[in-house]
Amino acid sequence: MQATQFLVNTLFDLYLMVAILRVWLQLARADFYNPVSQFVVKATNPLLIPLRKVVPGLGGIDWAGVLLVIFVAFAKVATLQLMFGGAFPWVSILVASLITVVQEVFTLVFWVTIIRAILSWISQGYNPIEALLHQLTDPLLAPVRKVIPPLGGLDLSLLVFLIALQFVQLLFNDFLSRLL
Repeated sequence: MQATQFLVNTLFDLYLMVAILRVWLQLARADFYNPVSQFVVKATNPLLIPLRKVVPGLGGIDWAGVLLVIFVAFAKVATLQLMFGGAFPWVSILVASLITVVQEVFTLVFWVTIIRAILSWISQGYNPIEALLHQLTDPLLAPVRKVIPPLGGLDLSLLVFLIALQFVQLLFNDFLSRLL
């Protein structure tokens, strides 16, 4: 049973990350002609295009994309609940889905930032993945860079941002543990 749970969890998490990336790409106004962006677009379009016919974008936010993220998280939690729990409490599954989305956003932002840092040390010349990572993370790092500018060619904003991200994630988890 653990192997099945692992497989279901992993497959849903991977697609959930792609769906979150789709929303993040649009919020960051990243280059949609980048090869990685094209993969994300092609992977999410089959579910996103029908949703866009029903849910319009508003205020610069692709609400159909946000709804897709919530639907994928809901499908993950509901599938795992049906496979291993039997009962189907709608409200609990919806709450767990929203918590899953927030935790997955934290995870994705963390890993994108880490990969960006590693690529900055080893890449040589133009790399489309690195360019996309810069487009995604620069809006998040800009407030930190205003407070802590690069020191002697060393950019500490990534480190400060990652520490702050981990702190906020721990606060969120503490809040959840007290709430639940």
